[in-house]
Amino acid sequence: MEIVEADVAIVGAGGAGLRAAIALAQTDPTLKIALISKVYPMRSHTCAAEGGAAGVIKKDDSLALHFDDTVGGGDWLSDQDCVEYFVNEAPKELLQLEHWGCPWNREEDGSVAVRPFGGMKKQRTWFAADKSGFHILHTLFQTTLQFPTITRYDEYFALDLLVDEGRCQGLTAMEMKSGMIKQFNAKSVIICGGGAGRMFPFTTNGAIKTGDGMALAYRAGVPLKDMEFVQYHPTGLPNTGSLLTEACRGEGGVMLNKNGRRYLQDYGMGPETPLGKPQLKTMELGPRDRVSQAYWHEVQKGNTVTTPWGECVLLDMRHLGEKYIDERLPLVRELAIAYLGVDIVKDPVPIRPVVHYMMGGISTNTKAATELPGLFAAGECACVSLNGANRLGSNSLTELLVFGKAAALSAIAHAKSVGPANKAALKAQADASQARIRELFLRTDGKESMSGLRKEMMDTMEKNCGLYRTEAGLQEAVNKIVELRQRYNKVVLHDKSNVFNTDLFQVLELGSMLDCASALTVGALARKESRGAHQRLDYVERDDKNYLRHSMAYYQGQDTARIEYLDVVITKSPPGVRDYSGDHK
Repeated sequence: MEIVEADVAIVGAGGAGLRAAIALAQTDPTLKIALISKVYPMRSHTCAAEGGAAGVIKKDDSLALHFDDTVGGGDWLSDQDCVEYFVNEAPKELLQLEHWGCPWNREEDGSVAVRPFGGMKKQRTWFAADKSGFHILHTLFQTTLQFPTITRYDEYFALDLLVDEGRCQGLTAMEMKSGMIKQFNAKSVIICGGGAGRMFPFTTNGAIKTGDGMALAYRAGVPLKDMEFVQYHPTGLPNTGSLLTEACRGEGGVMLNKNGRRYLQDYGMGPETPLGKPQLKTMELGPRDRVSQAYWHEVQKGNTVTTPWGECVLLDMRHLGEKYIDERLPLVRELAIAYLGVDIVKDPVPIRPVVHYMMGGISTNTKAATELPGLFAAGECACVSLNGANRLGSNSLTELLVFGKAAALSAIAHAKSVGPANKAALKAQADASQARIRELFLRTDGKESMSGLRKEMMDTMEKNCGLYRTEAGLQEAVNKIVELRQRYNKVVLHDKSNVFNTDLFQVLELGSMLDCASALTVGALARKESRGAHQRLDYVERDDKNYLRHSMAYYQGQDTARIEYLDVVITKSPPGVRDYSGDHK
């Protein structure tokens, strides 16, 4: 087995991974950096983000307001020391992107333009039309090319972390084009592997978002925090799940039921406001959890539009006009025409909520460090916890930057503090990792298929872990995931080749998703309250006395996850009422 020596290894080359790599190379040009990704960096899922990135830049805004919006939006489950750090660093990171060449939209006076986003009482979302993630990722990727100390390992699948002497000291990864496994020895490892939304069948997430990074850390003994909080985005296309960015509503789009009523006014999100250009009177700019949940209630009332793809509501942007739409929302227009045959300039587009983002992930502190020395994490795979029980749109792109850099700085400090590794011990673990893969190829007595198990997992998650949950449904999900994880040990590979064996990688991805699903379902069953994106029909109130705490899921092999709790860090904002009535200044 080939051994690669590095000072820092990064798993994932999306926004967080690229930002970490740049910070490492800039801070210490002598470091050897291994950037490992299962896809070419520009195919990372950051490129799919549309709306923009949040950071205070305008005179009528303030860091305190950004803090309040984030904490309230997260239903007071956000760690407030983390939020304070984030809102302070956010403008610096967005300005840094500006200096690296990110083409932000401009006001007429040449200053950076910002747009409204849900749950934020001020306009603070920087944007590049409706392709913000693509431009951010492109800017970061191009910037990494100037640093010769960053060695890319594109299309490598991370397999297992190497842990010795109580600290993470590297990982194993398989080169997809050859099937060869390499051992990466590294003093620090940063996981930036993205979310796990593909455990659900109807999602905005691309096929690569299967929780591999989360599972790497989880199996190594690091807890997954707050996994029960899964965000639905209220405006997905009903046939494909493709995202229509929150910028549709930020720019003035309105949501209608079958009667043409702007129904969000019936769910505590303010009085109906006049149509026109962007405004901040809540309504369509309520937080994602509340807007998605309102759709569920409209379905119960029979107020939705029946389509070939199920019940929908309508997103109407016709009043914005063709010129404004083509300037601010060109991709949205393209998507609606391509996938539904609807031109948003002429007609409302049917939409419904769709799984979009995981607030939970690898438990880290504000410095992006995990409980395992030498292991750090950033981006959607991590739970720092900035987003609490519900992420505000446009905080996540900035989160990639802020905590990608923080992870790099922490990784450098750790790498300089440790001595030499026990290479014999690391090689023994790497050999065991290779043997685990070899066993899959040699298995002949199994009767399970990857596709069959994956469909059963998705159906279970959709049925029992959606917008609203019950004790019976969650218990059913817990039991089913236990069963599927046991049956997973009988999956047989049909493709025994070494070159780009997609059968193998999909089996490995399924294992990661089942591990994440175990943490999610057990945590959701244990949380007997409704908070943010976790809504229980049998426990409808928020319970701060018992559940103003983070759930911490620990890996227990084939058994269900062990759940412990960690108190939320509160610095200056005691739990209060989330008010989106529109009665704010």
